Amino acid sequence: MTRHISNVTRDKQVSELPEEVLFCKKCIISNQRPRIVFDENGVCSACHYAEEKKHINWDARKDQFLRLLDEHRSKTGDFDVIVPSSGGKDSAVVAHRLKHEFGMRPLTVTWSPCLYTDIGRVNFDNFIASGFDNVLCTPNGELHRELARLSFIHLGDPFHVFVMGQVAFPFRMAVQTGIRLVFFGENGNAEYAGLASIKDKPGMPFERYADMALKGDSGQVFKDNGITDRDMDLYRLPPIDTLQSMGVVHRWWSYFHQWNPQENYYYATENTGFKANPERSQGTFSKYASLDDKLDGLHHYLGLIKFGFGRASQDTAQEIRSGHLTREEGVALVRRYDQEFPSKYFQDSLDYMGISEGEFWDVANRYRRDNIWKDLGNNEWELRNNVS
Repeated sequence: MTRHISNVTRDKQVSELPEEVLFCKKCIISNQRPRIVFDENGVCSACHYAEEKKHINWDARKDQFLRLLDEHRSKTGDFDVIVPSSGGKDSAVVAHRLKHEFGMRPLTVTWSPCLYTDIGRVNFDNFIASGFDNVLCTPNGELHRELARLSFIHLGDPFHVFVMGQVAFPFRMAVQTGIRLVFFGENGNAEYAGLASIKDKPGMPFERYADMALKGDSGQVFKDNGITDRDMDLYRLPPIDTLQSMGVVHRWWSYFHQWNPQENYYYATENTGFKANPERSQGTFSKYASLDDKLDGLHHYLGLIKFGFGRASQDTAQEIRSGHLTREEGVALVRRYDQEFPSKYFQDSLDYMGISEGEFWDVANRYRRDNIWKDLGNNEWELRNNVS
């Protein structure tokens, strides 16, 4: 029996976006990216931070980093740092360098993808085989699928259910194991543009992580659909006062070390058995990012629907800021790949959420805003604004 598809959308960040669509003059990202800021010259905050990084005293940051490790380093050989890791290139660099370059003993923890891809599972297994202890959390499948379905309907993104657990699980493990240092990879608020108040911070306040774990109004959405607080145990941060009383510390690797995803790829390939996708990921030109979950492609495509830019835009903006692409090359890549539909795992994603293709488009098209899309009829749509 087909379940009722609600027409209520609860992603509050969409309503906060500007009406006029602009593209950064240095990279190609749009001002429709939530929390991004453009200056009077049309340059985005992520590009500004890329310039600021050139003037950071990285030697001083490394001194801070070494003092932090010495404060938490085990004197008995026990685990002394938690590294959230999927086996992907970025987390592999953090874990491997902490262990082999800085003498720490990391416990890697993994929140399972919704639907592992073949290459995602290979990279995860290769990472562990390269010399890491790991705790893998695979949540209740029936509940996880229902949360993904509700997240798609009400937030326009089934992948949110993965984000909730990915954010919460490392801190739950910190409380359970007594390991007080948790090291994530990059600070997205700095590298990709976000909250300016924390772009220069070594870690994010727990309150902000709690907000991320219940994006928009998702907590109420789940309650309205019969999901209990007990059901959500694994998806919530431990009480903040518990984390603080235990002295749990969260830090971003990118605060202490220059962050370059392409260099991370080379490092992980050489040291942890990381393998790129055998084929180009749909929706972009790259082969080495966001490979783990069959829902990844749909997540990025729904971003295109909601915000007017897709996976290729995000990848090219990052590569332009890193100096690996010119803006002109980025524009060409965006025009070629950004609107490509992620057909490879589309049916798997529909089956996972328990919805039909017709139901998918009924929901997805509700997130198309008039300032972004022109309705051509017959379920055909055209972007009103293209990067140039």
